[in-house]
Amino acid sequence: MIKSMSKKGRILIIPKKIVTADKANSIIKNQAVEIFDNKISAFIPLNEIQKQNYDEVYNAHDLTLIPGFIQTHVHLSQTLFRGLADELPLLEWLRLKIFPFENAHNEQSLRMTTKLSINELLMGGTTTFLDMGTLRYGEVVLQEMINSGIRGFSGKCLIDINDLYSDFKSSTKDEIKDITNLAQSFHNSADERVKYSFSPRFVLSCTQKLLKETKEIMKDFPGSIYHTHSSESLQEIDEVRKRFHKENIEYFNSIGVLDDHTVLAHCVHTSDNERKMLKDRNTRIAHCPSANMKLGSGIAPIPQYLKEGISVTLGADGAPCNNNLSIFNEMRLASLIQKPVHGAEVLDAKTIFSMATIEGARALHLESEVGSIEVGKKADLVLIDIDSYSNSYSDSEESVYSDIVFSSTTENVRSVMVDGRWLIKGRESLVYDQKEIISKGKEELAKLMKRIL
Repeated sequence: MIKSMSKKGRILIIPKKIVTADKANSIIKNQAVEIFDNKISAFIPLNEIQKQNYDEVYNAHDLTLIPGFIQTHVHLSQTLFRGLADELPLLEWLRLKIFPFENAHNEQSLRMTTKLSINELLMGGTTTFLDMGTLRYGEVVLQEMINSGIRGFSGKCLIDINDLYSDFKSSTKDEIKDITNLAQSFHNSADERVKYSFSPRFVLSCTQKLLKETKEIMKDFPGSIYHTHSSESLQEIDEVRKRFHKENIEYFNSIGVLDDHTVLAHCVHTSDNERKMLKDRNTRIAHCPSANMKLGSGIAPIPQYLKEGISVTLGADGAPCNNNLSIFNEMRLASLIQKPVHGAEVLDAKTIFSMATIEGARALHLESEVGSIEVGKKADLVLIDIDSYSNSYSDSEESVYSDIVFSSTTENVRSVMVDGRWLIKGRESLVYDQKEIISKGKEELAKLMKRIL
């Protein structure tokens, strides 16, 4: 059941401070944010507020207002499988667990895992995501995104060859037909809040024909994203070399699918030549440190990517390899895992915060709409408590970013707005009955497991 969400109107939010993520990394105090319909319309000094002019005045004097977080690689279809695929490397994880689980999805189980995923993302302050869908029922995910009020991209994952689990694939012809129909039906739906992404699973699951034709079809849908996995594990890379006598990204480049609308998840292991290709093509990387560590895949060379001018953003990946969808875990780990190798000064908190907000927006070509708190942008906002017992006792600019990135968790998130509408308020979901979706999720998982046996 989807609850009745709060209506848009003229809203005033009065926070303790505003962390804007704008070009100057401004932190604003003693001002409120005015929202009209779905956009930020003004910053109002506190001594000039006229409360009678607003449909709602949200007094958040003890909370910090930040842009909604943006995750550039998640798997909504996998959240039901949390805790059921531990202690396995990538290809075995796919072969023994994930492909059989996803293959057993029906419309009901996929709908419930999507609800659970979106609820978890919203409760943790993520307002925009790029989802790698599953093989079937892509319309279920996209319709639930529309219903929920969240912003994001999703597309059915494309698999027309599968040596790991032969039951989990489709024909090239049917894959092309499906994505064309889905994109025509859903791209830029819900006032352009929901967009279609073209999502080949990875090199080992797709014919060259499918990879190339998908990119050509994408060109008919401006604003869409080409989203796939690349160079995640050494075993995967060895298989790519055997088949194509190229490195993973070299192969993508040779068939013409790399450009600034391509997002590659992971890129843990890359050569000098591949990094040059990423830079030259302005291809974006979605860094998923938790998943890379849990699957034993390795540590991506993020400081090197940033030094070379390659776009890096963050994503939680899927719940079975993480095991949650918290951007806070990804921010903290993205910084900390690099420091023993590259030094304590690398990937400071402000840089990481930008990766999770405005840089994520740029990677998805949404930077004119979201990713920072600026007049004219969509009101995708999060109120977070960074004055709790687990945060610092300083009020300096440096401590604000540290509190968000290193000290906070999803429990610090208090309220979440997307497109000018409250979806979470005071830690209560205005979208879902959480007890109900958890209960139904368990029921659907039990049914799904029986379908595998």
